[in-house]
This record gives sequence, structure tokens and C-alpha cells, in this order.
Amino acid sequence: MVKFGIEFVPDTHPQKIVGYSTLAESGGFDYVWITDHYNNRNPYVVLTAIALSTSKINLGPGVTNPYVVNPAWTASAVASLDEVSGGRAVLGLGAGDKVTLSSLGIPFKRPLSAIMESVEVVRMLWRGEAVKYKGKAVELNGARLSYRPARDIPVFIGAQGPKMLRLAGRIGEGVLINASHPRDFELAMKEIERGADDANRRLSDIDVIAYASFSCDFDAEEAKRKVTPVVAFIAAGCPPQVLERHRIPVDDVSKIGGALARGNFSGAFDAVTDKMVEAFSIYGTPRDCIEKIETLTKIGVTQVVVGSPIGPKKKKAINLIAREVIPNVQ
Repeated sequence: MVKFGIEFVPDTHPQKIVGYSTLAESGGFDYVWITDHYNNRNPYVVLTAIALSTSKINLGPGVTNPYVVNPAWTASAVASLDEVSGGRAVLGLGAGDKVTLSSLGIPFKRPLSAIMESVEVVRMLWRGEAVKYKGKAVELNGARLSYRPARDIPVFIGAQGPKMLRLAGRIGEGVLINASHPRDFELAMKEIERGADDANRRLSDIDVIAYASFSCDFDAEEAKRKVTPVVAFIAAGCPPQVLERHRIPVDDVSKIGGALARGNFSGAFDAVTDKMVEAFSIYGTPRDCIEKIETLTKIGVTQVVVGSPIGPKKKKAINLIAREVIPNVQ
């Protein structure tokens, strides 16, 4: 049975995010993921507030990275969250956003090594080991936590490219894929399975997650209008091979990128085509969303994360998805 997660960007007062999260829990969502960018509220402060106000929903950063803070600090933060939440924490770990890292003066180096080594040392620390480790991207000299989590905390790896997808298949409890379209998942599943085979794992043991830009409303055009700005940013950041996969002309995306660079947001949003919206989001009426989700689950997706913008009105959309979508997905 497919699981449902929901993503919140902590760009508003933490108690507002707590309110959305309690609403999601009561509506049957299984996970709440909080994005991690330095310019928003601190994700662990927000996650702790959510943990203290909920009782069932799993929760974690979606995703943090090994560059901004040392993986030992992340191990401690997530283990603490697991303790506070009574065993509901998960770790979403990805290579990070190059633009954000650049603004912090942090070089983006060896992403595969950084993720693989971070997962190794985090798990060692959670086992109570004193970690002496010298890798290509991570180095610890006897670091040790003064406490241990009461269980094995799941690690979900954010992945897009084939090598990171294979790594997630080898070492992750799950893989978070920023995508919405069947074409992307048909390719991703092959790479995840290759990684799982390399580690003698079963594909069925890996949670394959569609971390999707999502907009649901009874008015499909209104849902589309709300998701269009998010799609503009997704399209502008897409590598050429992804655009080619979806038969989206590079020139069309260049118009968006140029407008965004000039601060002409309305011009950028107006340049978004229907093909882009179809490729990079799940949107429409509840029935439309159900059909798109069921197409993904047939390919192998086991969790759908309802990501920004969620819908024209956030609370209304959460309730709508809880009432009309989650119970009716086959």
C-alpha cells in the first residue's frame, strides 16, 4: 500500500508549520518532511516542535546535506529527534543545492563520496562507536556520541542522477527522488535495482519516494495556476538530458532562466508551458491526482510526498488530499 508524506518549507512561524503537520497527521499522512536551507527556520527546531505536538507521524529533514554541518552533528540532531518523538525520526540526506552552498562559500565536492561516507559514519555513531574515519570527503578522529538511539533510524537518500540512485539502492532504507513523471521513475527504478543487486538487497526493502511538486483542488485550472511558479524554478534548474527526456526545448527553458535572472518573475511564470507542468508536477482535481499517483505506484513508487505548493490554499488542500486522495488510491 502506498504511503503518503508531506513537505513543508519552514519559511513561516514554526507554530504555523506545527499546525499544518498536526492536520496532516490527523488526515492520514505517514511522514512530514521539513526542508533544510539556512535562510529559513532551523529544521530541527521546527521538527522538535512538530514531534511534541504529534504522536504517530514520522518526521525528518528532507533533505539535509553533509557540507553545511559535520555528519556527526547531524547524527546527534536526528538521534535527539528520535528520542523526543518516541522513535519516529528519519534522516533525509542529499548532496545539497550548489547555489546555496556557493552563497555560503562552501565548495561542492565529491557528492557521491560525501553521501556514502556520511551514511557510514552516522550509522557508526548511532551504534555507539568511537569513530576514527578518514574518507575522501569525511574525516572524524575519535568522535563519539554520549548516548545511543533506541532503534535503527532509517536513512533516506536524496538522488537524481544514475550514480546516486545506485548508491541509494545499495545503502539507503529509501530514496527521495525530486520527480513527478513516470518517465523519470522508469529510469530511476532500473538504477535503484542495480544498486540493490550489487548489495544483495531486495528492491522491495527500499522505499522509493516521489518527492513531487503537488497541487490539488476541485478547480484543476486553479491547481495548475498555483503550481506554475514552482515548475518555473524546477524547469530552470533542469539538466539538458532531463529536458530532452520530456521533449522540452532548451530555448523555452532559457526564456524562464533569463527572466528569473532579471527578477522578472511574472515573465518567467508566463513562459512555463503545459508540457513543463505535466513533466514536473502532479496537479489537478483529486481524481486527476489519484490517476497520476497510481501510474507511479505501478512503476514501483512506494511513497508520494506532497510537496510545494500542495494547493491554492494550504489547509484546504491538506484536508482535500486527506479526504479525497489518500483513501482512494489503489
